[in-house]
Amino acid sequence: QVQLVESGGGLVQGGGSLRLSCAASGSTIIINQMGWYRQAPEKQRELVAVITSGGRTNFADSVKGRFTISMDNAKNTVFLQMNSLKPEDTAVYYCNANLKFSRYVTAKDYWGRGTQVTVSS
Repeated sequence: QVQLVESGGGLVQGGGSLRLSCAASGSTIIINQMGWYRQAPEKQRELVAVITSGGRTNFADSVKGRFTISMDNAKNTVFLQMNSLKPEDTAVYYCNANLKFSRYVTAKDYWGRGTQVTVSS
């Protein structure tokens, strides 16, 4: 079993910063990629940023230059540093991990429960 435990959401004024963390727990997991998605009310879930175990990153255009993503491979933890936050960044942020338990099986996606980020104007 895998659990993704998220932390770091909250309420912040526009222009402020927040840092999200997500730790994947489970024995002998092999992580291909971890990242963050978000879902605002009445909108579809969208990619925010992802990072591979090798350090390659991908960002949504709307957050480029403001958000950074990093991963501590030893702790199976991904971090999202969000700077210059805008009201339109308000959403529930979900951690995602693409991982497997053995190199002989197919990797699957796992999701955290989500953490609310609210940016006031």
